[in-house]
Amino acid sequence: MRPAVRKSVYAGIAGLSLAGTVAACAPSAGDSSPAPAATGSSTTGSTPAPGASTPAGSGADYKDGTYSADGTYVSPNGTETVGVELTLASGTVTDVQITQHPSNPNTRKFQGEFAGGIAGQVVGKNIDQLNVSKVAGSSLTSGGFNQAVEQIKSEAR
Repeated sequence: MRPAVRKSVYAGIAGLSLAGTVAACAPSAGDSSPAPAATGSSTTGSTPAPGASTPAGSGADYKDGTYSADGTYVSPNGTETVGVELTLASGTVTDVQITQHPSNPNTRKFQGEFAGGIAGQVVGKNIDQLNVSKVAGSSLTSGGFNQAVEQIKSEAR
């Protein structure tokens, strides 16, 4: 391949890579509202006593306490990890802490923004209703957060 063509190909690939990174991390007008809760989730656990009624998604199947898990997600820089610690009371999130595990400065920035905005999205909500899509402009970190929440739900049953 001729050097001029090779440079053009490399420049095109670099431009597409940069555009993809910027598009995936750019804030949108919908940043302030949480994503709708996932549907079709199955629950396992003890069967309520006869005559007892437990509303669906009430959180009665979860033990109170503080739980933590790591979730992973793929960014333009590779696989990233984010730590999540949730405190539950009657199935409701009363506190959330994020442990950042950045592999580069860009990841550090987005995980930091996510950590700064996640409490407003999840505190006071039932754990079964958690499914965030974008927090404070960080859309990829949400995937790791949601994965960690699923692990926490399993542990808290």
